[in-house]
Amino acid sequence: MSIQSNKVNNRHRPQINPAAFDENPDTEEPRHFTFRAVGLGLLIGTLMCFSNMYFGLQTGWISMMSLQSSLLGFAIFKPFQPMLRYKFGPIENVVLQTTAVATATMPLAAGFVGVIPAMELMTESDNSSGAVVLNGRQLILWSLGVAFFGVFFAVPLRKQTIIREKLKFPSGTATAQMIGLLHQQPDPTIRKTVLRRRYHNTDQAAQPLLDTHTSGYQTSSTAVSLPSSDNFEYSWTIKLRGLLVSFLASSVYTVSSYFVPGLNALPVFNWITFNLIDFKSWMWYFTPSFSYIGQGIIMGLPTTLSMLLGCVVGWGILSPIAFYAGWASGPVDDWKTGSKGWILWISLGVMIADSCVSLLVVLVRSFVKLFRPSVEEIRLDDQSTQDENGEEFIEVEDDVEVDAPKSQQVSTRVAVGGLILSTISCVYLVRAVFGPEVLPKSMTLVAVIVAMFLSILGVRALGETDLNPVTGISKISQVLFAGIMPGSILANLIAGGIAEAGAQQAGDLMQDLKTGHLLGASPKAQFYGQMIGSFASVFIATGAYLLYRTVYNIPGPEFPVPTAQVWLDMSRLVNGHQLPPHVSEFVFGFAILFTVFVLAKELYPQMTWTKFIPQGIAFAIGMYNPPAFTLARVIGGLISHFWNQYCDAKHKHEHSYTGLKAWLEPYRSVGGKVFIVVVASGFVLGEGTFAIVNMIMRAYNVPHF
Repeated sequence: MSIQSNKVNNRHRPQINPAAFDENPDTEEPRHFTFRAVGLGLLIGTLMCFSNMYFGLQTGWISMMSLQSSLLGFAIFKPFQPMLRYKFGPIENVVLQTTAVATATMPLAAGFVGVIPAMELMTESDNSSGAVVLNGRQLILWSLGVAFFGVFFAVPLRKQTIIREKLKFPSGTATAQMIGLLHQQPDPTIRKTVLRRRYHNTDQAAQPLLDTHTSGYQTSSTAVSLPSSDNFEYSWTIKLRGLLVSFLASSVYTVSSYFVPGLNALPVFNWITFNLIDFKSWMWYFTPSFSYIGQGIIMGLPTTLSMLLGCVVGWGILSPIAFYAGWASGPVDDWKTGSKGWILWISLGVMIADSCVSLLVVLVRSFVKLFRPSVEEIRLDDQSTQDENGEEFIEVEDDVEVDAPKSQQVSTRVAVGGLILSTISCVYLVRAVFGPEVLPKSMTLVAVIVAMFLSILGVRALGETDLNPVTGISKISQVLFAGIMPGSILANLIAGGIAEAGAQQAGDLMQDLKTGHLLGASPKAQFYGQMIGSFASVFIATGAYLLYRTVYNIPGPEFPVPTAQVWLDMSRLVNGHQLPPHVSEFVFGFAILFTVFVLAKELYPQMTWTKFIPQGIAFAIGMYNPPAFTLARVIGGLISHFWNQYCDAKHKHEHSYTGLKAWLEPYRSVGGKVFIVVVASGFVLGEGTFAIVNMIMRAYNVPHF
């Protein structure tokens, strides 16, 4: 594994002379540094894996944690920098966060927050032997089977999506910017603009007028002034203070909620109406969770408002209608007879429509690009100018992506060989866990092939929209297998889980590879970091799930596992099970509505009114999650929105501020927009970490009110 120097230019990657490590050991990063980054990445990833398991079992929400892991890695190494022979630099941080992300996301990739609990919810009408509860050995074998083929499949996609098509991968780009900021590097996304002579011969048009190494190189981007050492130390102190305080506040709340469980369900709506309306019986109460506020900050206001709209429509309108009409006459929070299970079908229809139509749009765009003029030709036609001699010139971005040296890329032999071996292991490990009668080897192989094909669409959607449609991908796989193997709900769940694992692993690695490409990291080092993190997390995630399953009832009041019910209901639907009364009309109605919404946003992206169209997946999450999980996230979205507005506003005479503005001003002027992300990270990590403490107290029956 090899990594590059800190002095990286995204367009002109330097060739490292290994001898330089001996000549200047204080400023260069040696090749063996990857092991230090991987080690710390595993520790951080373990913490985040437990955190993701906790939130995933509660709400189905899983985060890549790339920003948080790069931030934590820097925070841990920062105090020891003066004592280190080799400084902790941005390239090492990239490898660290890649390993941490691979470790943190296994709860979703291996289905611990979806497919596995869904198998445990099956009844004898779903499966002749009833629920399928896998033991620790079986969970490890299943996780090993689905953990790697998506990683190998992502390797050949890298050159096409990142190097040739230069897809944005917004989260990966944001992580690169965060790492660059932490290490006082220029923004890696800034592009240079050069003059090129206009030729009518297209073969010559791409030749630069001025060589990039000459003094005449012109750039339209302003010089990036990096903060001085003192200013940076003060800025980092402000951010670290925000991280520690937010972590502490979230931790105190989490432990307090164990001793006073009522904190998790404050009947504020009952209080507002003086108990004239029992809102709590309709699931309307407030959970003042700092972690959900932090999640809302990270999600942003548009996403959280879409969730709020789904919450209001589902729990405020459709739920009472279904109950009083007699369509769902059982207790509101009952999955089978209550309105909670009834509106779940509508959210499922929204998810399927939004995901499938979005994937179809990506597929159509891919075909259109084959017959479309290149971006370079469009620029040549539209941006030409003339100099005083009458010669035509054009201004174009110097966005020709220069790939990493061959020695730093994963070889084709490793990618192909690993893909074949991981596919074979998946086939035989699934057979070992579930037996040959559930899913034959040929069908498991088909499931992997389908997962690979759908992963291509998923990666492209992720690169363009920052949304990895693993939900839609898994549902498409379930529909396909319902046609291939009708009547087998267990086989349907397994096939969907394989598709979700492939798409999740491929998408996560592509985001990380985008980060590494912008900062000049070695793709090979990132690949090995991903493999090590995935392998370790097979055991970490299995252990975390077994702990939660042993201590808590899953599903239960603390962990309702809503996505497990979504998985099971989808399998029942495609295998011909009857829908609840009168829900089909609403399912089709909302599916058609959100199909129109997706197409409207795609066809009219520049129109102002499209920003008011709700996001389908967020709307569906707000509908199948109880309101308590949504309301705190909306608060976080509002905090993020107003903080960003506050940072963007023009500030004059800051010294004259009093009260709240005077207190906030240092954090705004020094911390900027990054500060609120740091605070959000502390909120999420605080509850995710101390949830383990609560679990230990629960296991030992520590008394509480």
